[in-house]
Amino acid sequence: MPKEKRREPNVPELSPVITKEIEEKQVEERVAIGAHIVYETIRREGDDELGRSTSALAWSGLAAGLSMGFSLVAEGLLAAYLPDRPWSPLISKFGYSIGFLIVVLGRQQLYTETTLTAVLPLLAQPSLRKAASVLRLWIVVSVANLLGTYLFALCIGRIHMFDSHIQETLIGVSRSSVGGSFWIEMLRAIFAGWLIALMVWLLPGAETSRVSIIVITTYLIGLGGFAHIIAGSNKVFLLVVTGFESWGGYFTGFFVPTLIGNAIGGVSLVAFLGHAQVVSGKELAGSKPHRS
Repeated sequence: MPKEKRREPNVPELSPVITKEIEEKQVEERVAIGAHIVYETIRREGDDELGRSTSALAWSGLAAGLSMGFSLVAEGLLAAYLPDRPWSPLISKFGYSIGFLIVVLGRQQLYTETTLTAVLPLLAQPSLRKAASVLRLWIVVSVANLLGTYLFALCIGRIHMFDSHIQETLIGVSRSSVGGSFWIEMLRAIFAGWLIALMVWLLPGAETSRVSIIVITTYLIGLGGFAHIIAGSNKVFLLVVTGFESWGGYFTGFFVPTLIGNAIGGVSLVAFLGHAQVVSGKELAGSKPHRS
């Protein structure tokens, strides 16, 4: 009789590289979170924003508008102290990121962020009530943002707290943000809205890289001359209060095309695409046959 081979007990196969439980845990901690986790994080944040009172949204939006003024000041100060060279904007445009850093890290309400955060809950559970809540949030936050940027521009435009050279540089930096046609301005705004919404999408998985993501995305907006409704309004408001631009020029040449473009960029290019990839992934997972 041939001898039966002795069966070895069922022992899990060890990885040739990962041999300890603690090492496996370290690997899991370094695996990037999935799109569905990012989606759910932002959706819950959007639900919280939609549930906030009008007064809370208004005060947070006003604070964000005032904070965004420091993008103009920082960019103007850097430009004033740099030599007039073709490469100077490569450095001065880093100042454009300062206001965004204050707003995002300070958890203040910025209109262009809500084109993603407020829309995901609506796409997840469409209803007239939720649509009305999104519209309320957009109106309150955008008006408060613009009021804050106007007050900041009024302050630095009418109160000469800077010397004449810096004041002239601030005006020059602001004038460079206007002058395009309606359609070109709207196209620039679409890219700006896209980048801001992408920034919001990237932040939940950023951990220690939050500052880098904010700086990189907003620096690209500033360097590329893409139109952002709040940061750009701060510059055009400075031109209005100093007499270099009219209110009519602000509304028709900047406000309308930029507002439309930012909304298109934030909602359609990121919210819809981000929502679609997560929903499609769930449908594919649910359609797979289960093994018995």
